[in-house]
Amino acid sequence: MIVKKCLLLISAILAGFTLVACGGGSSATLSARNINLIFVVSPDLANDPLGDVNSTTANLSDQGLQRSLLMGTYLKQQLLGTNNVTGISVLEPMTHLQTVNNYPDMAAIWFVQQFALLNQITIEGTTANSYTLGTAYGGAGDVPTGVVMPSSFTPDCQGLAFNDSNGNNVALVTGIIQAKVPGYYVFSAPWETTSALLANIKTTKKYNMNLPATYMGPNVVYVISITPKGDASLLTFDSKLNPPATYPVLPSPVTSASCTQQTAFSYTRTGGVHGAVIPAGTNTNEIIYLIRHVEAHPTDSFEDGNYVGAGQWRALDLPNVFPGALHGQSVPNQVYSIDPAQSFTVGSLGVSYVRPSLTVLPYAIANNLPYNLVASFALGEDPTSTAVAQATSDFLFTGGLLSGQTVLMAWEHEHYTPLITYLLQSYGSTDPAPSFSWSQTDYDTIWTVTLDASGNVTVNNTLCEGIDSTALPATAPLF
Repeated sequence: MIVKKCLLLISAILAGFTLVACGGGSSATLSARNINLIFVVSPDLANDPLGDVNSTTANLSDQGLQRSLLMGTYLKQQLLGTNNVTGISVLEPMTHLQTVNNYPDMAAIWFVQQFALLNQITIEGTTANSYTLGTAYGGAGDVPTGVVMPSSFTPDCQGLAFNDSNGNNVALVTGIIQAKVPGYYVFSAPWETTSALLANIKTTKKYNMNLPATYMGPNVVYVISITPKGDASLLTFDSKLNPPATYPVLPSPVTSASCTQQTAFSYTRTGGVHGAVIPAGTNTNEIIYLIRHVEAHPTDSFEDGNYVGAGQWRALDLPNVFPGALHGQSVPNQVYSIDPAQSFTVGSLGVSYVRPSLTVLPYAIANNLPYNLVASFALGEDPTSTAVAQATSDFLFTGGLLSGQTVLMAWEHEHYTPLITYLLQSYGSTDPAPSFSWSQTDYDTIWTVTLDASGNVTVNNTLCEGIDSTALPATAPLF
């Protein structure tokens, strides 16, 4: 039996694969000479035999979060052999809405986030522990009802649509094959999307491969490996992960610190005071905690749409520090962020803006909260845009959707000043216009917006997460 295994392994070596051990199971490092298309199957409500998904929220469970962290290590160390990834494409969350409440599928994007942060990317001469996740809408046919149409579609950050009605998924993968650039291309999507894509690749490229007939669980990784001669093989790897069903504990504690905001402020607008008038339709009994995405910029010129390794410590620790930072105030029962499939261009590089949504995803998982993406208006590349500020203010503070709710909202900090300025000015007070800003180096502060039972508004920045940003390691925690 061992001889037969060794002969199979020798055949694999001749085909371009480098094996770690002979007769030691399916552990193998894929050859850097090949084009390796690596398919990670993310759990979803339709295929969740192991309890990785919360059936109420369609979000990952604590166990699913644990599996994703372990999967990152498995992909990096076992399949890539510590080599750097070449590209990562993930499901566009709003194309796969689940439960009667239509919650977006954030499992696929988080399922490879840990893996992304174990790689490195260099932009404008700066290298960081991070990697861009392609999750942008590939074309007009990808954009579901209720989601704003992007101003442009950026091919180099294209994601995967759950139902590939326009063939963008197939075009993305066949484009990689035709470019003939060897390396490691990782894709994360549910089984329905992955199995259909595998079948379409086989048909389109006329590959002689035996495809899996049924779902084999989130531990199994599929690889189409293509040699320089164009020969393709489908390989399956069982990561054999057995994660605990508890929220993950970081390898070492995160260092706490006092609040670091440079200038404290508090502004109030009360109807009938100093000429203020409560705008029609203003929400009531609402609290929104505005936080910035976690650490993202080693330098001002670095931008890949994702956060960096240091930020993973803060993101995973957020459920531990955030309630304590509120000092007895209301704890969020809703979590919101911006649609990560919205993309923008930095120089010649197209990026998907994933970091705000991935910042607060662990908090939603740890607290079994529903997760919502704001997709009804465009993010906008200009943070000073009055139109974006108005659209954001209208969504968050009017219409009654969030009346009586306590919300945790993550976004880009440069959008918060125009947002709050617009909100306060909408009351028309004769009080002097406020002047405030969010420091570029401040990832810790929390801005709190409170609407009382009448719709009067108070905004302050007295709270913080209480994490020492300077003490966070540059590399992501390893699980």
